[in-house]
This record gives sequence, structure tokens and C-alpha cells, in this order.
Amino acid sequence: MKSFGYQRAQRAQDAVAALAATPGACYLGGGTNLVDLMKLGVERPELLVDVSRLPHGTVDRTASGGLMIGAAVRNSELAAEPVVRERYPVLSQALLAGASPQLRNAATIGGNLLQRTRCLYFQDIGKPCNKREPGTGCPARTGVHRELAVLGASPHCVATHPSDMAVALAALDAEVHVLGPDGQRTVPVTELHRLPGEHPERDTVLAHGDLITHVELGPVPEAVNSAYRKVRDRASYSFALVSVAAALEVLDGTVSRVRLAFGGVAAKPWRAYTAEERLLGGPATEAAFTTALEAELAPAEPLHDNAFKVPMLRNTAVRTLARLARSGGPTPGEEER
Repeated sequence: MKSFGYQRAQRAQDAVAALAATPGACYLGGGTNLVDLMKLGVERPELLVDVSRLPHGTVDRTASGGLMIGAAVRNSELAAEPVVRERYPVLSQALLAGASPQLRNAATIGGNLLQRTRCLYFQDIGKPCNKREPGTGCPARTGVHRELAVLGASPHCVATHPSDMAVALAALDAEVHVLGPDGQRTVPVTELHRLPGEHPERDTVLAHGDLITHVELGPVPEAVNSAYRKVRDRASYSFALVSVAAALEVLDGTVSRVRLAFGGVAAKPWRAYTAEERLLGGPATEAAFTTALEAELAPAEPLHDNAFKVPMLRNTAVRTLARLARSGGPTPGEEER
């Protein structure tokens, strides 16, 4: 690991100023992803600006009936928050599905959103990778890609975003509060991360110096009946092959409200707008769920070794929606193996 400077920020404005003044600087929250990448030589910051002790460590109710979640809140704290477990169970379940208890105790909400792909080629500095070094190529397309993208990929990159929490937040239409050199703004979670396109090196729409300070959840009535379902190779400390965040309200057998997002299949949490549109106002049956999911997944472009993800995701989503339609979503921690 190369030498680097360290600075502990006392105010958010100071952190932004310090980062903006140093092109090679990075924010340090829990460090559960960044420090690993520094050890691998993928990230080589000149300066780390520690933002973990800024006053962004609380979960507060908003006047509209939602929640304002500080970016420095730890994953384990948010998962255990009573109001989250009661009103947004999909979020609590997603957080508990990620990493290990030790990492959840260290990882922050802001850092979780900004973690980088676990693609093997990105993490190996001895291999070419367009995300790490633009223009060098994407060997994953013809190499090891079993866990990589089937939606929204490009010839330049097939990496996937690893966060479970971000998938739940996308389904809930959360908004990210950002403080940058030009002031404050909000960014919808669904627009925070980028698909690779021609520039896979750009993970998000954030500019250098932008600091996530809070994540805001609005009142989402259907989120009371919500669930996160994750399919992975082993029961603990494993990233999703596919995952589904769903919220559903059914009245007289008809879908009156629905939210659906996928993980493990794209470079960003994939909001299933096509499926939602087809489901809304229709029957809450497995046949209807299957038809809607097939329409959502029609544009999928799997590679040789990850084509299994398409039927796996369809079946996982149908099963999750069917359970919610019976008002009996999976219990916290339940998952497919």
C-alpha cells in the first residue's frame, strides 16, 4: 500500500473543501471496501478524508412521515432500527443479507451506496479492465462472468453493483442528499448509479468532492408489506447472483400498488418499471406476475455462463410477489441458496 495523507473532518463543509482541493483524495467512512481496494492497489488515494465522525449518525422522522437517515449510520444500526423493521422491512432484510455481522457493524450507509464492483478483473491490477483503466478492454466478456451483468451492460463492461441495501432503496424511491463544492442537492437513488455505456469508469453521477450526507425515505404505505429475497452461492458473506426487493399492496385480488427492483444483474440497482406498469391494476396471480417479469427481462443479454440468471431472477421475483400477495413475505434473513 502506498503512502497517503489522513485528515479527520470536523464539518461536512471542511470535508468537501479538502477533497475538492486534492484530485487524488477519497472520503473514508467505514472503510470496508475502500481499504480492501487500497490493499489490492486498485485505489491509490493521496489523501483520505475521514467523514465517519461527522454529525450524520442518526435516523430521524421527517415532517412528511418518512425517515432521514444519516450517511454515517452503520448498516447494523439501521437494520435494527424499530421503525425500519416495522415500516420498511425490505430495507432491514436487505441490510441483514449483506456481508457479515462484523462488517455490518463497521460499514456506513453512505459508503455502502458507493462500494465498487467485485468483478475479478477489476480487482486484479494485473488484468486489463475498462472500469479500472479505461480503454484496456473487458476480458470478463469472454472470461469469468458467471456472476456478472445480464441487463444494461455494454461492450465495454459487464460488471455488477454489489450493494443489497441500494436495491431496497431503489424500490423505495429513496433520495440521496449531497453536499458538493457548488452546494446542496438531492439525487434519486435510481439515478445515482450509472450504466457503463461508453464510460464504465464512472460508477455514479457524483462529481469529485461530492459528499453524501443523508438518505431520505418518503412515506411508502405498501412498504409495510415488503421483502428482500437474495439468491447466492452460500448462506453468509456472499454477493447476490440475483436479488429482488419488492413491495406489494393487493385490494380485492387486484394489485393496487407495487414496487420492484433487482440486484446482482446490472451495474446499478435495476428498477423494474416495465413489470410494475404491467402489474398495476391487474390480478395478483402467479400467472400475471410471470408475464410481467418476462416482459421486464425480455431485453436481457446474458453471456455464455450467466444465462441462468434470467430464469432465476424471474422465478425469484414471482415467488417473492406471490408470498407478499398472501401477506406472508419471507421472514427476516430467509433466502434461497
